[in-house]
Amino acid sequence: MRKATSFSKQAILLVHQKRFEDAKKSVEKAKKIIADLQDLADEYPEIVYGGMFSAALQEYAEANVFLKLIEESRFIAPEEINVPSVDYVLGLADVVGEFRRRSLDALREGDVKNGEKCLEIMDEIFIELMALDEAYMLVPGLRRKSDIARRIIETTRGDITQEVRRKSLEDYLKRFEQPKAEKPKAKPKVKKVQPVKAKK
Repeated sequence: MRKATSFSKQAILLVHQKRFEDAKKSVEKAKKIIADLQDLADEYPEIVYGGMFSAALQEYAEANVFLKLIEESRFIAPEEINVPSVDYVLGLADVVGEFRRRSLDALREGDVKNGEKCLEIMDEIFIELMALDEAYMLVPGLRRKSDIARRIIETTRGDITQEVRRKSLEDYLKRFEQPKAEKPKAKPKVKKVQPVKAKK
Protein backbone atom coordinates (compact mmCIF):
# COMPACT_ATOMS: atom_id res chain seq x y z
CA MET A 1 0.00 0.00 0.00
CA ARG A 2 2.82 2.38 0.84
CA LYS A 3 4.37 1.58 -2.53
CA ALA A 4 1.13 2.55 -4.29
CA THR A 5 1.02 5.84 -2.38
CA SER A 6 4.67 6.47 -3.17
CA PHE A 7 4.19 5.86 -6.91
CA SER A 8 1.19 8.20 -6.97
CA LYS A 9 3.12 10.96 -5.19
CA GLN A 10 5.98 10.42 -7.62
CA ALA A 11 3.58 10.78 -10.57
CA ILE A 12 2.32 14.14 -9.26
CA LEU A 13 5.89 15.41 -8.88
CA LEU A 14 6.71 14.27 -12.43
CA VAL A 15 3.67 16.15 -13.78
CA HIS A 16 5.00 19.34 -12.16
CA GLN A 17 8.32 18.65 -13.90
CA LYS A 18 6.43 18.19 -17.21
CA ARG A 19 7.70 14.63 -17.52
CA PHE A 20 4.30 13.27 -18.50
CA GLU A 21 5.39 9.91 -19.91
CA ASP A 22 7.28 9.10 -16.72
CA ALA A 23 4.25 10.24 -14.71
CA LYS A 24 2.03 7.81 -16.62
CA LYS A 25 4.44 4.97 -15.87
CA SER A 26 4.31 5.75 -12.15
CA VAL A 27 0.51 5.84 -12.25
CA GLU A 28 0.49 2.44 -13.97
CA LYS A 29 2.71 0.99 -11.24
CA ALA A 30 0.35 2.33 -8.55
CA LYS A 31 -2.62 0.97 -10.51
CA LYS A 32 -1.18 -2.57 -10.57
CA ILE A 33 -0.53 -2.60 -6.82
CA ILE A 34 -4.03 -1.29 -6.06
CA ALA A 35 -5.63 -3.84 -8.42
CA ASP A 36 -3.74 -6.68 -6.72
CA LEU A 37 -4.92 -5.47 -3.29
CA GLN A 38 -8.51 -5.17 -4.50
CA ASP A 39 -8.34 -8.79 -5.72
CA LEU A 40 -7.50 -9.84 -2.16
CA ALA A 41 -10.53 -7.99 -0.75
CA ASP A 42 -12.73 -11.09 -0.40
CA GLU A 43 -10.05 -13.05 1.39
CA TYR A 44 -8.68 -10.18 3.46
CA PRO A 45 -11.46 -7.58 3.94
CA GLU A 46 -9.41 -5.76 6.58
CA ILE A 47 -7.16 -4.56 3.75
CA VAL A 48 -9.98 -2.75 1.96
CA TYR A 49 -11.46 -1.23 5.09
CA GLY A 50 -8.14 -0.17 6.54
CA GLY A 51 -7.13 3.48 6.62
CA MET A 52 -3.88 2.93 4.76
CA PHE A 53 -5.63 1.50 1.71
CA SER A 54 -8.06 4.42 1.65
CA ALA A 55 -5.13 6.87 1.78
CA ALA A 56 -3.48 5.02 -1.13
CA LEU A 57 -6.70 5.27 -3.17
CA GLN A 58 -7.00 9.01 -2.46
CA GLU A 59 -3.42 9.64 -3.59
CA TYR A 60 -3.98 7.49 -6.67
CA ALA A 61 -7.17 9.39 -7.51
CA GLU A 62 -5.38 12.72 -7.04
CA ALA A 63 -2.57 11.69 -9.41
CA ASN A 64 -5.03 10.55 -12.08
CA VAL A 65 -7.24 13.63 -11.85
CA PHE A 66 -4.25 15.99 -11.96
CA LEU A 67 -2.64 14.24 -14.95
CA LYS A 68 -5.90 14.05 -16.92
CA LEU A 69 -6.71 17.74 -16.32
CA ILE A 70 -3.25 18.77 -17.55
CA GLU A 71 -3.23 16.52 -20.61
CA GLU A 72 -6.88 16.50 -21.71
CA SER A 73 -8.52 19.33 -19.73
CA ARG A 74 -11.18 17.00 -18.38
CA PHE A 75 -12.10 15.34 -15.10
CA ILE A 76 -11.49 11.61 -15.04
CA ALA A 77 -14.44 9.69 -13.53
CA PRO A 78 -14.02 7.38 -10.51
CA GLU A 79 -15.28 4.46 -12.61
CA GLU A 80 -12.42 4.95 -15.08
CA ILE A 81 -9.82 4.35 -12.40
CA ASN A 82 -11.85 1.90 -10.29
CA VAL A 83 -11.79 4.03 -7.14
CA PRO A 84 -14.74 4.32 -4.70
CA SER A 85 -16.56 7.67 -4.92
CA VAL A 86 -15.62 8.69 -1.37
CA ASP A 87 -11.89 8.21 -1.94
CA TYR A 88 -12.16 9.88 -5.34
CA VAL A 89 -13.76 13.01 -3.87
CA LEU A 90 -11.16 13.24 -1.10
CA GLY A 91 -8.42 12.93 -3.71
CA LEU A 92 -10.10 15.53 -5.93
CA ALA A 93 -10.06 18.06 -3.08
CA ASP A 94 -6.27 17.72 -2.83
CA VAL A 95 -5.80 18.54 -6.53
CA VAL A 96 -6.50 22.20 -5.70
CA GLY A 97 -3.14 22.42 -3.92
CA GLU A 98 -1.32 21.00 -6.94
CA PHE A 99 -2.83 23.64 -9.20
CA ARG A 100 -1.76 26.37 -6.77
CA ARG A 101 1.81 25.16 -7.11
CA ARG A 102 1.44 25.08 -10.90
CA SER A 103 -0.03 28.60 -10.85
CA LEU A 104 2.87 29.97 -8.79
CA ASP A 105 5.37 28.32 -11.15
CA ALA A 106 3.62 30.06 -14.06
CA LEU A 107 3.77 33.45 -12.31
CA ARG A 108 7.48 33.00 -11.61
CA GLU A 109 7.98 32.38 -15.33
CA GLY A 110 6.00 35.53 -16.15
CA ASP A 111 3.12 33.52 -17.64
CA VAL A 112 0.13 35.24 -16.01
CA LYS A 113 -2.37 33.70 -18.46
CA ASN A 114 -1.40 30.17 -17.47
CA GLY A 115 -1.62 31.18 -13.81
CA GLU A 116 -5.16 32.45 -14.41
CA LYS A 117 -6.06 29.22 -16.20
CA CYS A 118 -4.90 27.22 -13.17
CA LEU A 119 -7.09 29.40 -10.95
CA GLU A 120 -10.10 28.69 -13.19
CA ILE A 121 -9.56 24.94 -12.80
CA MET A 122 -9.25 25.36 -9.02
CA ASP A 123 -12.59 27.18 -9.03
CA GLU A 124 -14.14 24.37 -11.10
CA ILE A 125 -12.95 21.76 -8.60
CA PHE A 126 -14.34 23.75 -5.68
CA ILE A 127 -17.70 24.14 -7.44
CA GLU A 128 -17.78 20.36 -7.95
CA LEU A 129 -17.09 19.83 -4.24
CA MET A 130 -19.82 22.28 -3.23
CA ALA A 131 -22.32 20.64 -5.59
CA LEU A 132 -21.99 17.28 -3.82
CA ASP A 133 -24.91 15.82 -1.97
CA GLU A 134 -25.03 16.64 1.74
CA ALA A 135 -24.26 13.01 2.50
CA TYR A 136 -20.80 13.47 1.03
CA MET A 137 -20.09 16.33 3.40
CA LEU A 138 -20.44 13.82 6.24
CA VAL A 139 -17.43 11.93 4.87
CA PRO A 140 -14.63 12.24 7.46
CA GLY A 141 -12.10 14.81 6.36
CA LEU A 142 -14.00 16.23 3.39
CA ARG A 143 -15.29 19.34 5.15
CA ARG A 144 -11.75 20.15 6.35
CA LYS A 145 -10.30 19.58 2.89
CA SER A 146 -12.98 21.78 1.33
CA ASP A 147 -12.19 24.59 3.77
CA ILE A 148 -8.48 24.29 3.00
CA ALA A 149 -9.24 24.31 -0.74
CA ARG A 150 -11.25 27.53 -0.37
CA ARG A 151 -8.40 29.26 1.48
CA ILE A 152 -5.88 28.10 -1.10
CA ILE A 153 -8.05 29.43 -3.94
CA GLU A 154 -8.51 32.84 -2.33
CA THR A 155 -4.78 33.14 -1.59
CA THR A 156 -3.97 32.22 -5.19
CA ARG A 157 -6.52 34.72 -6.49
CA GLY A 158 -4.77 37.42 -4.44
CA ASP A 159 -1.35 36.40 -5.78
CA ILE A 160 -2.55 36.54 -9.39
CA THR A 161 -4.37 39.86 -8.90
CA GLN A 162 -1.21 41.38 -7.42
CA GLU A 163 0.92 40.10 -10.31
CA VAL A 164 -1.56 41.39 -12.92
CA ARG A 165 -1.50 44.86 -11.33
CA ARG A 166 2.29 44.82 -11.10
CA LYS A 167 2.66 43.85 -14.75
CA SER A 168 0.07 46.42 -15.82
CA LEU A 169 1.94 49.16 -13.95
CA GLU A 170 5.24 48.01 -15.41
CA ASP A 171 3.84 48.13 -18.96
CA TYR A 172 2.32 51.57 -18.29
CA LEU A 173 5.62 53.01 -17.07
CA LYS A 174 7.51 51.58 -20.03
CA ARG A 175 5.43 53.76 -22.35
CA PHE A 176 6.87 56.88 -20.72
CA GLU A 177 10.45 55.80 -20.73
CA GLN A 178 12.48 57.89 -23.19
CA PRO A 179 15.56 56.39 -24.77
CA LYS A 180 18.60 58.01 -23.23
CA ALA A 181 20.36 60.27 -25.74
CA GLU A 182 24.03 59.63 -26.17
CA LYS A 183 26.21 62.30 -24.65
CA PRO A 184 28.34 64.11 -27.27
CA LYS A 185 31.94 63.15 -27.02
CA ALA A 186 34.07 65.84 -25.41
CA LYS A 187 36.55 67.41 -27.77
CA PRO A 188 40.13 66.81 -26.72
CA LYS A 189 41.63 69.89 -25.15
CA VAL A 190 44.49 71.38 -27.13
CA LYS A 191 47.27 72.47 -24.90
CA LYS A 192 48.49 75.93 -25.75
CA VAL A 193 52.17 76.13 -26.36
CA GLN A 194 53.78 79.18 -24.81
CA PRO A 195 56.18 81.01 -27.17
CA VAL A 196 59.78 80.64 -26.18
CA LYS A 197 61.43 84.01 -25.48
CA ALA A 198 64.64 84.58 -27.33
CA LYS A 199 67.67 85.01 -25.19
CA LYS A 200 69.35 88.39 -25.40
